Amino acid sequence: MIELKALKKSYGNNEVLKGITADFAPGKVYGIIGENGAGKTTLFRCLAGLIVHEGTVKGATPDFRHTLGFLQTNNYFFPRMTGREYLRLLCQARHISPEKLDERNVFELPLDDYAESYSTGMQKKLALLGVLLQHNDVIILDEPFNGVDIQSNIVITEIIHELKRLGKTMLISSHIFSTLSATCDEIHLLREGLFIRSVTPADYPELEREMIDVTVGDRVGRLGLG
Repeated sequence: MIELKALKKSYGNNEVLKGITADFAPGKVYGIIGENGAGKTTLFRCLAGLIVHEGTVKGATPDFRHTLGFLQTNNYFFPRMTGREYLRLLCQARHISPEKLDERNVFELPLDDYAESYSTGMQKKLALLGVLLQHNDVIILDEPFNGVDIQSNIVITEIIHELKRLGKTMLISSHIFSTLSATCDEIHLLREGLFIRSVTPADYPELEREMIDVTVGDRVGRLGLG
């Protein structure tokens, strides 16, 4: 369980998060959607304890962040560190023995190559694999499907379903609505620093239509493509 109460974050005079209160339960997958700059990544960084904020973030235990895994949009890899060494480092950070890495390499990554030489999609899959090998109880995935091949997206979707079955608490952001509708128990719409709407699967089609209307508006017509 993750509980947010009056969560706020500002950068100078720019108030990005304006007092978010929400509960995220174990065994549930929550989607966070919003336009670029809406504050999704800032919210995730607050939950992960990477930035100072106002308000409170509580987990099941005071040290819940020790079992929180965060897949960031852009992940950092040390120079001249192989994929295998990266996975071992993340496992050791959780005091987990990095066993059977080749067998558990479900994305078929070249683990003995330097991670910094990987493509963007391969780096994302490596970072995700590291988060998964840590056996975290809370998992935050910021744009896990972006830049990843369709076959891996199918695998990631099934992994999310399995993590839900195992009782993990999961938060996911994505600009691809179909990936959220296929995995999430609830979707929160973040706009102007607040959750302005939260919907369950029965209302996903309506939310998607609303997002298309708001995003597209008359833009296509203004192009004069005819």
